[in-house]
Amino acid sequence: MAWLKDRSRRARSSLAPMLMWGLASSAAAQTVPPEEGAAPVMPVERGTTGQVDPAAISAPAVEPQPSAEVPTPAPAAETATVATPETPATPGDAPTVERAEGEAPAPTVEVVPEAESKKFESVVVGTSETRTSGSVHILKPAQMERYEKDDPSAVLMSVPGVYARGEDGFGLRPNVGLRGVNPDRSKKVTLMEDGVLFGPAPYSAPAAYFFPLITRMQSVRVLKGPSAIQHGPQTVAGSVEFITRDIPASESAWLDIAGGGYLYGKAHGVFGASTERAGFLVEGIHLRSNGFKELDGGGTTGFRRNEWMAKGRYRLVPEGAVRQTLNLKLGYSDELSNETYLGLSDEDFRANPLRRYAASALDQMKWHRTQVAVSHVLESGSLAITTTAYRNDFARVWRKVNRFGGATIANVLADPTSARNAIYYGVLTGQLDTSSTQDTLFIGPNDRTFVSQGVQSVARWNTTTGPVSHSIEVGARFHFDSIDRKHSEDAYRMMGGELVRAGEPTVTTASNEDSTHAVSLHVTDAIAWGPVVLTPGLRLEVIRSRSYDRLKGTDKSGALEVLMPGMGAYGAVTPNLGFFAGAYRGFSPPSPGQPDSVKPEKSINYEGGARWTRRGERFEVVGFFNDYTNLTAICTFSGGCVDEDLDRQTDAGRAQIYGLEVFAEKTFRPGGGMTFPLSASYTLTSTELLNDFRSADPQFGAVKAGDELPYVPRHQVYASAGVEGALGGVFVSALYVDSMREKAGQGEAAPGERTDSLLTFDVNANWNFTRWGQLYLSARNVLDAEDIVSRRPYGARPNAPRTVILGFKLAHN
Repeated sequence: MAWLKDRSRRARSSLAPMLMWGLASSAAAQTVPPEEGAAPVMPVERGTTGQVDPAAISAPAVEPQPSAEVPTPAPAAETATVATPETPATPGDAPTVERAEGEAPAPTVEVVPEAESKKFESVVVGTSETRTSGSVHILKPAQMERYEKDDPSAVLMSVPGVYARGEDGFGLRPNVGLRGVNPDRSKKVTLMEDGVLFGPAPYSAPAAYFFPLITRMQSVRVLKGPSAIQHGPQTVAGSVEFITRDIPASESAWLDIAGGGYLYGKAHGVFGASTERAGFLVEGIHLRSNGFKELDGGGTTGFRRNEWMAKGRYRLVPEGAVRQTLNLKLGYSDELSNETYLGLSDEDFRANPLRRYAASALDQMKWHRTQVAVSHVLESGSLAITTTAYRNDFARVWRKVNRFGGATIANVLADPTSARNAIYYGVLTGQLDTSSTQDTLFIGPNDRTFVSQGVQSVARWNTTTGPVSHSIEVGARFHFDSIDRKHSEDAYRMMGGELVRAGEPTVTTASNEDSTHAVSLHVTDAIAWGPVVLTPGLRLEVIRSRSYDRLKGTDKSGALEVLMPGMGAYGAVTPNLGFFAGAYRGFSPPSPGQPDSVKPEKSINYEGGARWTRRGERFEVVGFFNDYTNLTAICTFSGGCVDEDLDRQTDAGRAQIYGLEVFAEKTFRPGGGMTFPLSASYTLTSTELLNDFRSADPQFGAVKAGDELPYVPRHQVYASAGVEGALGGVFVSALYVDSMREKAGQGEAAPGERTDSLLTFDVNANWNFTRWGQLYLSARNVLDAEDIVSRRPYGARPNAPRTVILGFKLAHN
């Protein structure tokens, strides 16, 4: 109880300042419910490190004062979190504010006693969540902590409008989509870490073969609707931003060790400290598993992965009219995974969904990545300017089985018992030896090197003109990225169930380099007048690309300029109920080297809804309609494309995607220190292609007007419930994903062209055995559901089976 009282005292002392983070969308505040079921004990929540996340706390709002003193500068590379002081703050001694990279500070407000119920609230897109003129969801530290999930897809699918196509079961390379966009390699979603694009080459090759470890993240923000124009280049669906851990206010250490089924292992450690002028944090994590798939002939199918991050902060000018802070963020990641694109025939899947054919024995992904970001924050009155220079280098080699000499693997597995395919199937499974060049297997590495670098600056200014308040943001980014491809393959024979080199010369299948220079500008003004908030915005993308093919000797350049306007509006009917609506232009650039006839993806997107919020409650209903003038798709290996079709864009023409998103959460507090957090989300999505066309992309093929898009579930439901108290908690979550088409079509799908519907349950329990320690038990997919989540690119693939994990956490603050 002494620890609990101490935690309560520290929390009360840090709940005063209002933080403004994200794109300016409003300057007025409103009542925001507290985080649902935030654990009352145990200071080992992911990303807290003895600090309080503003997204996790809310209460009756305080009206921002544009002329108020700006808090002491803090790193732009850190998320909006208030450091917990050891003694209650005073108006003259505001706590340090840590913000996301690229985020500017907001005016502070007077710190008042808790009895006056004036605490800072969760603020996104420049306004409180309750008054945001768009669809915004924040996954907060306590929410992410409850289920100990390592798969980013599993975390993100708790948000309405977000869905994913399964692949490896671990979430090593997630396929995430928002509001009907193709989820293949998450290439239609703007992905960021601390405000900086993290994709290997977001313009030149947006397929996200790298995702940061979700267990390293403090929180996640998902933005849809008009607010999408603040982030680019992909604005059709929205953005996902991962927020990393803050530098702690004082010396802090944190450790998480876990082990479980399939020799799962996790070691996660953090250490950091701060003085008045400087601070640092070092974080490292190691994840591993022997894999759940059973390789014919034996062998591991697992992975190991490491991530390190270091942050440093130095306040150049900590006091005065103009304050300045310098921040540094460094990162290193690597992975070795025995992963494959090869799946199973449907019959083999039903017999044993965890089986893996002998032909995939040599398949392996290996990569490493380095990251550096240096940012400077200048603050003066209500003006804040954050400038960040960044560079990410990513190198990967994926050796995998690609094809037969005389057949495609996808066609063989679709009909393995036919007279033509029986021999090929026998070679894949190792039951037959290779007998000719036709059933010779071609295996080789896709060697790719990526660079992503740039400089971005964001200026934010809060002011008033009479009764109208403004929150103005102007942003600019100069970005360069490139991809260098070297693809080759060797002939292998299956002999006695093992792969043997055929002795033929190595064949180079691709050798090219794509690069892009891009300038992005955006401006917004959140205009608040009484209960109404209007948020006009404008984004400009100026893109220059180049594609050089060494094999063909071709060199092609491209140029594109796109202007994207947007407008959102929110109106409060009561202090708890409001309506919002918005429209904006969606855009997705073509990759370099496309024919002149290829067009960018463009759409006009609309949304409207209602939001009810009260202490411990949130209920939101949103309808959306995306009207495409030209829907596009890039052909990738993960989608089943090979040879000359690889990286070719398909223009699908006009299309419509529309649906409904519902979200509800409530925390019951019966007393006695117990809370019962409940939440649920539902997504209904309908898609329709409006033009006839033919594509070499196997996800489309011959399309007729009226066909539905592949890999978009009609219905998706997520629900969670739990109980928390001083000694710990128990939580249960359920996810239902409707069956999805694997190829564009309408009416009844042909056999083998739909995934299975998926229903899984997860359970997590934790016990706070002391003020500095916690034991936890996590059971994923407790009913051991075994379903086909995808057949791309080659055959049926399963979701992860039941896995039980036991771990403990230790914290010192």
